[in-house]
Amino acid sequence: MGFQQLSRRWQTGIQVIQSNGITYNVYGDPQGKERPWPMDPIPLIIAEEEWVFIERAIAQRAQLLDSLLRDLYGPQELIHENRYPPALLYGNPHFPRPAAGIVPRGGVFLHAYAADLARSPDGRWWVITDRTQSPSGMGYALENRLVSARVLPNVFSQYQVRQLGRYFDAQRNGLLATAANGRSSPRMVLLTPGPNNETYFEHAFQAKYWGLPLVEGADLTVRDNRVYLKTLAGLDPVDLILRRLDDSYCDPLELRSDSLLGVPGLMQAVRSGTVTLANAVGSGLMETPAQMAFLPGLCQRLLGEELLMPSVATWWCGQDAPLRYVLDHLEEVVIKPAFARLGHHPYFPASMPDGERRELAHRIQAEPEQFVAQEQVALSSAPVRTDTGLVPRHVSLRVFAAWDGQGYTVMPGGLTRVSTADQSLVVTMQQGGGSKDTWVLGSADEHVSPSRPMNVEVDARRNQGDLPSRVADNLYWLGRYTERVEGGVRLVRVLLPGLSGEEDFGRSASLDTCIRLLTGLYLLPPESPKLSLAQQRWQVQRLLTDMVYDPARISGLGWNLKQIRRLSWRLKERLSADTWRVLQELETEFARTPPAVPEQPPFAEMNLLDHAIFTLSAFAGLLMENMTRGHGWRFLDIGRRIERALQMVELLRSGIAQAPADLDPYLEMLLQIADSSITYRTRYLTTLRAGLVLDLLLADEGNPRSVAFQLSRLQKHVEHLPERDETERYPLEQRLVLKALASVRLARLDDLALRESAGQLGDLERLLKQLRTDLTELSEALTAKFLSHLTPSRLSGSAWD
Repeated sequence: MGFQQLSRRWQTGIQVIQSNGITYNVYGDPQGKERPWPMDPIPLIIAEEEWVFIERAIAQRAQLLDSLLRDLYGPQELIHENRYPPALLYGNPHFPRPAAGIVPRGGVFLHAYAADLARSPDGRWWVITDRTQSPSGMGYALENRLVSARVLPNVFSQYQVRQLGRYFDAQRNGLLATAANGRSSPRMVLLTPGPNNETYFEHAFQAKYWGLPLVEGADLTVRDNRVYLKTLAGLDPVDLILRRLDDSYCDPLELRSDSLLGVPGLMQAVRSGTVTLANAVGSGLMETPAQMAFLPGLCQRLLGEELLMPSVATWWCGQDAPLRYVLDHLEEVVIKPAFARLGHHPYFPASMPDGERRELAHRIQAEPEQFVAQEQVALSSAPVRTDTGLVPRHVSLRVFAAWDGQGYTVMPGGLTRVSTADQSLVVTMQQGGGSKDTWVLGSADEHVSPSRPMNVEVDARRNQGDLPSRVADNLYWLGRYTERVEGGVRLVRVLLPGLSGEEDFGRSASLDTCIRLLTGLYLLPPESPKLSLAQQRWQVQRLLTDMVYDPARISGLGWNLKQIRRLSWRLKERLSADTWRVLQELETEFARTPPAVPEQPPFAEMNLLDHAIFTLSAFAGLLMENMTRGHGWRFLDIGRRIERALQMVELLRSGIAQAPADLDPYLEMLLQIADSSITYRTRYLTTLRAGLVLDLLLADEGNPRSVAFQLSRLQKHVEHLPERDETERYPLEQRLVLKALASVRLARLDDLALRESAGQLGDLERLLKQLRTDLTELSEALTAKFLSHLTPSRLSGSAWD
């Protein structure tokens, strides 16, 4: 292929990573915690015969650790037989006492397992780390595969690379069989710490891939020793929780009381056998490197087999003979904490000054059971693409195994991680490491997809009320903020040409009209109309430029786009790939730096705003044509309709009710902002009149920009929301919508356009004020009834400001 063609191909991969929003959060990064996923286009190749051994060894190791957990949290025969040191169990902070004696439903402790493997230069494989708590990387491995298959499609198909989808199907089938427990249509959820977690993208990707609700701790509640998901329709019982929380965060009542990430009462529900956690709480016990020294003997005792793949040579200092060996060979080993703790890191005595090395030896002698020594493995290397060519980098391979209902299935591939520099052995993503796809070569019969398990009955009835309240709240505000961005774009696009003083085919508005409208919208101070012409022009230009480019201005486009980004990130598993790309493009458009010298006329800003309208129209089209008409779509559209109605009410108040006697410039400007100029001219065939503009923008239920249109859509939406109180004929939200819609339908538009003795349109201003109050109360009523997790009157479970 050649380096240049490979580089051109890789540009496609970079675009896929960006458009799919594949990211990894880096804690404490001054440039921002969210980074694009680092991937190298050249895959790590593993031959079929080599993989057969790895597959057998990883499946055996997963079974061994599951059996070890079953004994340590059960009869503890291994401790009584002196095969497992008590200090490794009771001194381990990852041994939660409340989990002792709990046998998971189905008897499986370890539903997912990962092992970090190192290949030495002579080709032998070693296990350097066990991941048993909530192993991460499976979703990223699949994303790497999707990207590499897109970049190298011919090579991928030519060499019969084994597919990964079969592994994910097997894992899902195993979870489904465990969750069923005799029930039809078992409910499974994926519990995440939230969007600030380093691998949140993977959580969302995995939930979307399997069709599971992605929930946080506040989305779940425990009642009568049963876990429930808070949905719009009430409480929905949960049978299995695929957790991505560490053990200690799962239950603030029995485990870590200083965290709110978990679910209060969850351990009691597990203890009662009403819910399964995958993996079981306490499975992090197996991640201590200290027990690697005992695994060969434990494998013989528990499985009656030789351990197929050795661990890296390990000495736990809690025993006399290993302690003496470590102290005698301190410069030849790596010293690690026996139990992982935040802030603790490995020590490399060979590179330490004599004084620091002696101090380390004293610390080991003082608390020997807290330290482990391991041989430093010489990692093999693989080619990595750089801007200057191919270079070797050290690699490690994370391999995954999952319980499929009968045994452990191993992913035919994995997540390959590469070091940051030529001589570096650091392959962690938090410290800047990269990744590769892993190609396991195989025969064609490996591509057959497995059939769905037949022992689990699935209820095919549609249930639209199972939307989690937090998701509905995020969708509602996504609709609000996208409409705010569109409203802001349309406002600025109409006002910007007024700064140049040039007529632009009826699009420009005079500077004085701009000043008074912006003052009425509270975007400029009241004294603005009294300033000099030059001051007014500078003030408006500064405001409109800030609204386009300044991300700190709450009324600006940048700030609202940040909110869209925040909400869409929380909804990633719910948004289609096309919708996500549109929102990504919208954010990218406004991320550019403003020009140092403003142009007159402002062509750059106008082009940016015109393109933003196209992007927003694409977003609206995707919602109308692609989104299922469930409660998620309903709340998103409710948010859009409330926001659009509020914006139009404010425009009518500032542009008509509070405008000077000469309304023509304001009426023309309102029609342009509402994209209704052509409709007005073709319908009325007359000069501008306030009553007719009010008919079009206030009362016309056929105009998608009018207040009446939004209210009529809101009426239909609230009628289809889940009923919460059957004693009420019309719930509060329906009464508010009907009241607002009736006030618009019964309004005498000609009277609203008549000025009172003081020269004000008092009736119109009072109507608009009442509409704003009704819409605000409607938002608050919907939030309190459906979107709040704290409402006392609701079993399940922000207003407009």
